[in-house]
Amino acid sequence: MSKKNKTTNTNIQSILEQVRVRDFYGRRKLFFAFSALLMVAVVALCFIRGINASIEFKGGTLSTYAYDGSVSESDLNKTAADYLNTLVNVTTGETYTGENQKTFTLAFNLGDGKSFSGEMQQEILAKLQEAYPDAKIEALESNDVAPASGKTFLMKCLVAAIFAAVVLILYIAWRFKRISGWSAGIFAVVALLHDLVIVFGTFIVLGFEIDTNFMAVILTILGYSVNDTIVVYDRIRENQTLMPGDTKLTDLVNISLSQTMRRTIRTSITTIAAMLIVTILATVNHVDSILRFSIPMTIGMISGCYSSLCLAPMLWTVWKNRRAKKAEE
Repeated sequence: MSKKNKTTNTNIQSILEQVRVRDFYGRRKLFFAFSALLMVAVVALCFIRGINASIEFKGGTLSTYAYDGSVSESDLNKTAADYLNTLVNVTTGETYTGENQKTFTLAFNLGDGKSFSGEMQQEILAKLQEAYPDAKIEALESNDVAPASGKTFLMKCLVAAIFAAVVLILYIAWRFKRISGWSAGIFAVVALLHDLVIVFGTFIVLGFEIDTNFMAVILTILGYSVNDTIVVYDRIRENQTLMPGDTKLTDLVNISLSQTMRRTIRTSITTIAAMLIVTILATVNHVDSILRFSIPMTIGMISGCYSSLCLAPMLWTVWKNRRAKKAEE
C-alpha cells in the first residue's frame, strides 16, 4: 500500500471515529414531505385567515400621542378599536423629545375612503384620557399614509430581498466552485425561501401584522440560515479532499452533516434561548411590538437550523446524483 493511500485511510478512520454517522440522505423524502406540508399549510392559512397587512403596505392613518407614566398596549388597542370600529395597531416605547414623556402610535385604516377628521381625533383623545386619567395623554400629530406609498415600500423590500438572494448565489458559487458552486448557491436560496415562508406563516397564525418587523425578521433570518448552510458546504468541501475519489456522494454528505450537526444545533439553541428570554420579558411587560419580532425570529431560527441540515444539502445531493446518472446513461 502506498504512503498516500495509508494517509487517506488514516484520515477516513479518524473522521469516522470522531462522529457517529447518521443517514440524513436516507430520510430525505421525509424531510421533503414535511417541508412541503408546512408550505401548503401556510398557503391555505392565507386564504382562511387572510393577510393582516400594516399601514405601511395598505395605507391608513398614523396618530401619535404623548403620555407620562405607563400604559398597556392591549388596553389602548381595545379603547381605540371600540371607538373606531376597526383593527388598530398600537406601538409604544418611543421617547418624546424635550421632556420625560413617551409616545404611542395608533395605526388604523377606517376603510371605504373615510378620513380621520379633527373631530374624531378630539373624541378618541377624550376616551383615552378617560381610560388613563393619570397618564396625561396629549395628541401630537396625525398623518395619512397613501396606499401608493405602501406599494412603493413593498416593492423596495422585495427588491432588497431579491438582490440579497442573487448576491448569496454568486458568493456561494465562487466560494464552493469545487463542489459545483452554482447548484449549491441555488439550493441554499431555495432553503432560505422555505424559511421565509415559515416565518410568514408564523405571522399569519398569530395574527401579527405584516409590517417593518416582518422585514427585519426576514433579513435577520437570511443571515443566520445561510451562515449554517455555508458551514455545511464548507465541511463537505473539506471532506472531499480527505476522502478517496470513489467515495459515494451520499456517504460524503452524511458524514459532513453528522460532523456539523452538533455545532449548528448548539449555535441555534444559544440564539433561540436569547430570543425566548426577550419574549418572556416582553410578555410580562405587555410590549406587543417586541413580541411581533421575537416570536417569529425564534420560529425562523428553528426553521433555519432545520433547512441548513435537512433541506439545502439534501436537495443539492439529489440534483448531483441525478446529473451523474444522466451523464452515465
